[in-house]
Amino acid sequence: MQLRGMTWDHPRGYDPVVAASRQYAQDTGVEIHWDKRSLQAFADAPIAELAAAYDFIVLDHPHVGQIAETGALLALPGDLDPGASLGGSAESYVWGGQCWAYALDAACQMAVHRPDLGVPVPVTWEDLMARDAAKYRALTPLLPVDAFDMLMTLVAGRGEERLAANPERFLSDRNGAYALGVLRALYHLGPDAQVEMNPIAVLETLSGEDEFACSPCLFGYVNYARPGFRPHPLEYFDLPLCAGHDRPRGILGGAGIGVSAQTRAPDAAIAFARWITSAEVQAGLYLGNNGQPANRHAWIAQAASPDVAGFFRGGFHTIDNAWTRPRDPWFLGFVDDMCEIMPDFFRKNIPVDSFLDRMNVLYRDHLNRS
Repeated sequence: MQLRGMTWDHPRGYDPVVAASRQYAQDTGVEIHWDKRSLQAFADAPIAELAAAYDFIVLDHPHVGQIAETGALLALPGDLDPGASLGGSAESYVWGGQCWAYALDAACQMAVHRPDLGVPVPVTWEDLMARDAAKYRALTPLLPVDAFDMLMTLVAGRGEERLAANPERFLSDRNGAYALGVLRALYHLGPDAQVEMNPIAVLETLSGEDEFACSPCLFGYVNYARPGFRPHPLEYFDLPLCAGHDRPRGILGGAGIGVSAQTRAPDAAIAFARWITSAEVQAGLYLGNNGQPANRHAWIAQAASPDVAGFFRGGFHTIDNAWTRPRDPWFLGFVDDMCEIMPDFFRKNIPVDSFLDRMNVLYRDHLNRS
């Protein structure tokens, strides 16, 4: 039997599913061929189109509202070990009381630094807005989607977790102004090119050059903590806190594995999805091939491993407290429109009040269309 899967184009997204599939074919005779799409396509590509061509789709959880609406994927048995979920990883793929994917990969926005440079790390966001903030040598991915995700991370870190609860405002003006103030400060601490940088670009820079020493907020990749992966291994640490708050609330990322509703072998496909997300495979074969497991037991076990402890120990508290962004069907279109205006906030120095007003106009438009 031969099946096809679509994942995303990075060693973390591609290598572990290929290695696992190779072993699975030896054990069961079920062969799975994997294709990969860009990181941007991972966030944007319509799941319904992919489901017409593939048995498996590795996806981002904000799509689940649309998936439930379109029926592109099969609803999966939701009887996995509840203690295996890292933070909200497993729950993020549940919508309308049904499970649309199994958590395969776990990530959230966390902080990272070059320990060999001996530069202090920020503890609060206020540290990064202080007069001496240049001492942190910070570089932040402010590509529009990452900047918007960070805005939500900062607002959640101030205790406002029910975004879109008000039909007139996506978030409160007070917390929105705070978050935009932090973002603008970070923009001024680094080069203008940050507006075009995603987390991978920042991690590549930090691990290969000496100009910058930390990034206070990006989606973490375990690969960069491994000795030998790049010239300089990185070490992760908890997100800075908002003054007066004691809980980091980084936006949950990662990926799940879903099964196409059009697959001709649903039982075989579901069996593989369960197998590759099991604790044994996640902590062994998956992790050993550049994977970043979503299984809680795997994270705890790897906190003592010298090769990857800089990721699993340093980022555990943040990811275990990670926050799940909205997943309603209207949300992805709203994000797309926000990404169109984010660069102007930085480069044209748009006033905070004006930017929040524009955000709310877009929000109301998408909410009213849903």
